[in-house]
Amino acid sequence: MSEAQITDWLASQKQAMIDLLRDVVNIDSGSYDKEGVDAVGARFERHFAEHGIPCRREADGTFGDAIHAEVAKPGSNEKPVLLMGHRDTVFGKGEAGRRPFTILDGRAYGPGVSDMKSGLVMNVFVATAFHKFGGSPHPIKVLITSDEEIGSPSSRPVIEREGRAARAVFNSEPGRPTGNVVTGRKGGIFMHMTITGKAAHSGANFKAGISAIGELAHKIVQIHALTDLDKGITLNVGLVSGGQSVNTTAPHAEGQIDLRYVDPADRARIMAAIENIVATSYVPGTSATLTIKGEFVPVVQSAESKALFEGYQAGARKVGLTTLQGEFSGGCADSGFTAAVGTPTICGLGPVGGLAHTPEEYLEIDSIVPRAQALALAILRG
Repeated sequence: MSEAQITDWLASQKQAMIDLLRDVVNIDSGSYDKEGVDAVGARFERHFAEHGIPCRREADGTFGDAIHAEVAKPGSNEKPVLLMGHRDTVFGKGEAGRRPFTILDGRAYGPGVSDMKSGLVMNVFVATAFHKFGGSPHPIKVLITSDEEIGSPSSRPVIEREGRAARAVFNSEPGRPTGNVVTGRKGGIFMHMTITGKAAHSGANFKAGISAIGELAHKIVQIHALTDLDKGITLNVGLVSGGQSVNTTAPHAEGQIDLRYVDPADRARIMAAIENIVATSYVPGTSATLTIKGEFVPVVQSAESKALFEGYQAGARKVGLTTLQGEFSGGCADSGFTAAVGTPTICGLGPVGGLAHTPEEYLEIDSIVPRAQALALAILRG
């Protein structure tokens, strides 16, 4: 095996990668759509079967199953390199039918095309290259998860377990529009607060009512005031609902909170402040509860992760990605879980794309091959 065999073969597979990407983008796979998420998993399983790569499913009764594949010498007990990514999207059923995979002026479009189905395609082709030619100094494991877009409620323990068992983790979230990869990320917590008031006719019996919506408004103002842009702390109540009718004092209301932070030490302080706001009744007679629905931890670059990035960067230069740098992202990802368990981790290694979570999401088609080659060369450097 030579480096050239791996990189040349990956170059020859550009159309095959596009064909697989088309197949998986054209399957709806919103996080709560287990049937669709598992159908995407089945398409990747078919690829592994066609190339003779052992794979297995780790079943989940609520969300999509985790897909595991491994390329290793028989009897190897070395720690593997873990290639990781998620196949769920933020889009509902019917989205793939409304705007299927399309290529226009060098960019591909479609739900999840960059976030992050193209990264998964890249991972499986890199693993396939090593299965075909050998040469990896360590076993390669591929993990394809199912619920990252909602905080990985089922996948987190799987990711942490596989991360602890790995020597290094490459998470193929989309490459930045700049062409850079991600060496640091914010942590994030998604929360749901519910408020109880008391219904009353808002004209005939106004004084008897206790407005849950009024209470929600007070809490939103207080929660948003916790934002500290200089420290990278942001609070956003992004969804609200409540009330019974326009002429009834609202007996119930709810809001969903997004917290982002950089420094792990800030988590406890900000959460304590949020919990105090939720427990305080600004409108007398109301009560409220707070539930954490999902959580990501920050990616903080360790010395080992920096060395892993520098090895990746050296491989990237060999395939022409001479300006590639590490970049900080305010977005969250599963890479935080593997970084937090102490495994060297870098993220954003997938093909370059942008405008994720929108109908304008795109992928730079010509970035697929060099990003795959850079990942393969990083693996060869151990």
